Amino acid sequence: MARLKSHQRFVQKFASTRPGAWFGAHVWHHLDRGVFQMSGGQATLTSYLAGLPMVMVTTSGVKSGKRRTTPLVAIREGSDDSCFALIASNWGQDHHPGWYHNLKAGPVATCTMEGITRTYCAREASGEEYDYYWLRASQVYFGYTLYKQRLGDRRIPILVLEAEAEGKT
Repeated sequence: MARLKSHQRFVQKFASTRPGAWFGAHVWHHLDRGVFQMSGGQATLTSYLAGLPMVMVTTSGVKSGKRRTTPLVAIREGSDDSCFALIASNWGQDHHPGWYHNLKAGPVATCTMEGITRTYCAREASGEEYDYYWLRASQVYFGYTLYKQRLGDRRIPILVLEAEAEGKT
């Protein structure tokens, strides 16, 4: 993992606090979407300020059927975008995020990373795979460890997204 700049450490530390998590859950994702659009799908405010690898994940709402796009931290190996994990911490809140429920109900998502959009299929990690991605996630963003401590008994789900083969419908 690349060494964080001082402002990136500060932003990550703030985001892992209760007030920072509240701000992230209620405000930050809106700012991410705006910067994502202005950058032509290349980056988000979080990737600029916190140095985190971001992906825009579009799912279909379980109840509404509406397409919803959420900026999330992508846990991946190097620059390979064919497979990555998403941590359903919901900023350390007591309930799972909406996008998690959407992907559990309909596991196909459209994801954009660094200007490239692909279709992915999601599945929940378990066992050794869960442990592997949790370790990677805590190396990418130390706030996940703090969220887990705050949540106590709530297990934070991890979804693994794998790119569908090109030309497959």
